[in-house]
Amino acid sequence: MNNKNLVFSFVAIISVLLIGFVSCKKINEATELGGGLIPPIDNITTFETYLDIETDNKLFNDTTNVYGSDYLTLGHIATDPEFGTTHANAYFDLGRPAYMTNPFIHKDSVIAIDSVVLSMSYVAAYGDTNSSQTLRVYEIAQNSDFKDTAYYKYNQADFLTTGIELGSKTFQISKLDDSVLHIRKRDTTKLANVIRIPLATSLGQRFSLYDTTNTSNGLYRSDSLFKKIFKGLAVVADNSGNALTYIDANDDTKTKLTVYVRLKNGGTVDTTVVDFFHYSGRYPYYPYATFTVGQANPITRTAGGNWASYLANAGTNDDRIFLQSVPGSYASLKIPGLDTFKNSVIHRAEIIMTPLRTSQDGLFTHPPALFLDRVNASSDTAFTFDADMAITISGAAFSYDYSVFGGTIKSDSTYRFNLSRYVQNLVTKKTANQTLRLYAPIRAFNYSSGLSTNNQFYVSDRAAYGRIVLAGGSYAVVPDKRMRMRVVYSKL
Repeated sequence: MNNKNLVFSFVAIISVLLIGFVSCKKINEATELGGGLIPPIDNITTFETYLDIETDNKLFNDTTNVYGSDYLTLGHIATDPEFGTTHANAYFDLGRPAYMTNPFIHKDSVIAIDSVVLSMSYVAAYGDTNSSQTLRVYEIAQNSDFKDTAYYKYNQADFLTTGIELGSKTFQISKLDDSVLHIRKRDTTKLANVIRIPLATSLGQRFSLYDTTNTSNGLYRSDSLFKKIFKGLAVVADNSGNALTYIDANDDTKTKLTVYVRLKNGGTVDTTVVDFFHYSGRYPYYPYATFTVGQANPITRTAGGNWASYLANAGTNDDRIFLQSVPGSYASLKIPGLDTFKNSVIHRAEIIMTPLRTSQDGLFTHPPALFLDRVNASSDTAFTFDADMAITISGAAFSYDYSVFGGTIKSDSTYRFNLSRYVQNLVTKKTANQTLRLYAPIRAFNYSSGLSTNNQFYVSDRAAYGRIVLAGGSYAVVPDKRMRMRVVYSKL
């Protein structure tokens, strides 16, 4: 299964599930949770208990690869009163659909460069879309450590740039879905959801001087030669606005660098365009060549508000849990009561999590899904819940049944993770009662003991999209909202 299609399918299904959020009706837990197999709780043969959970806020200072097919995050969130600020810049290289041909015919054919425009395909936003955002474009320096793959990482450093600013654009995010005029070889069309940034014509003039010869100027001979001289573009956001935008650098219809040029060809002067694209390892017009595709997305989080306070406290049982989509935060969960739970038949064991209302929830929405795994004593390896996740393998792609395992909002406005088989093994076989990890990743990387392999699960398709505050294990304002484990069991 194509990984990106998997993400789209996942997010689409999540959207359907989220519709139930608004109903907020009182439910029978056993029925709601697919508990037709759970016997009635009569306190004679079947019992119900709730185990306390110790919850602690942690900084998720880990690294996530930026894949060539990922959306890129751009922008600045200045005033999230719960979590602080976020800043995101994007870097990506460019190339031609085919080499060994000069897109400008010949350098002597160029009469004038009329304009140069960087277009980027806008796909989504997060935050206050009525705020304005300013993006500035620079050239990536040849001596930067920008590579074919880079990372989403908490407070990752930006890459070096060279030269003056090539161009900038200030826009209101909510208006990006308006159609814009796009002229191509006298063919006028309308394209919506495009960020268009005029760049210096000197860049187009520079490109027009390259050729296909076997010399230092022969950049159009191969992709590697082109990128040896032109490493790519840096799109840098100003520290203004209060939202993030997401672009698809691989949308070759809307994302491109276009040089509008007047050429003399065979005695005739014509106005035409030359396009440079960023692809995810695919050049459809030149399928047998080898190309490298690089993009990077440094995202800086500066903890503020309540999240900063909870990170700084010395406690190990926080009453509130603050989760930001990667890169950002996670929570460690410990359930001491499982250490002394007697051997029983476990009909249901689930962790119940309740979101709390916070300031500006309407702007800063919840992540598409949460994820739960477990870590070993040294916290250097994360493990799946093999039996509870119903893991399936299609080719090299792993997936799990989140409708059974959990991670999306339920119709009673809670998140629930089903750990019934995990708890059964723990109380029967006395397996280790490990620390659990709750977070909102793009992709989760876990080791499966049952499959004896590392798994990669797609959870979302956007970095830094979504944040949520949950009632922790010691939440006392409304005790029924505290994070807890519900166990339905029969004694042996």
